[in-house]
Parts: sequence; C-alpha cells; structure tokens
Amino acid sequence: MNYFKSNSSSVPKDIILFVVRVFVGFAMLSHGFPKLQMLLEGGKIEFYDFLGLGPLVTLVLTVIAEFACSILLILGLFTRISLGFLIFTMVIAAFMVHGADPFEKREMSLIYLSVYLLLMAFGAGKVSVDHMIEKRKRASDW
Repeated sequence: MNYFKSNSSSVPKDIILFVVRVFVGFAMLSHGFPKLQMLLEGGKIEFYDFLGLGPLVTLVLTVIAEFACSILLILGLFTRISLGFLIFTMVIAAFMVHGADPFEKREMSLIYLSVYLLLMAFGAGKVSVDHMIEKRKRASDW
C-alpha cells in the first residue's frame, strides 16, 4: 500500500527505500546480535525490566524486535509488522530506558525511530519480498 503517490518515476524512490531498509536493518542487527548472545549464554541477565515482565522476557522481546524483525526488514518481508515491533522498541528505548538521560544517550534510538516511521509511511518499495507476494496475488486474481 503506497500512501504517497507522485507523478515522477518510482525507480529512484524504490532504490532509496531498498538501500535505507537494508542499511538500517543491518545497523540494528549490530545492536540485536549482542543481545541474542547474552540470551543464549544463559548467565544472569541484567536488562531493563519493562512493565514488571522481568529482564528475561524483556530481553527476549527486544531480541525478537532488534534481531528477527531487522532480518525481516532487510528482506522486505512483513515489513510494516516488523516496523511496528521496531518502532515500539525504539519508543521504549528513547523515552523509558534513556528517558532521564541527556539527549546524546537518546539520540540513536530517536534516529532509528524516525527512519522506521518514514519506512512505515512509504512501505518496503518494489525491491522487497512483500512486493513480490503482492504482485503474485494480483496476477492470480480473476
């Protein structure tokens, strides 16, 4: 679903969406992978306790968002659903985990949040698995 249609060619827009999606996906993987390792090590987990769910549950949810959803974002598969999890995680990181910290500590999560919001608005673009699935669905409709 494309909310913003323009008269200009969509090829540059789709290339830019692809590059941004892949770059920000790999960049977030660099944050999610150490958390995955922390989870798999099985030692004592010291992590932010969101809503009293416990550090283990919060870490698992963060790994799902930052690691699994980043892979889905890179592929362009279930993009908007993945972005929903990533946006939620960045809101928690910026306003709860680092809420009392100076701006420099919140800056990275706010930058990710803004890029995720832009991708949510524009979608994955034509260079994505989502687009291939939608194209196949349209071709099989009678």
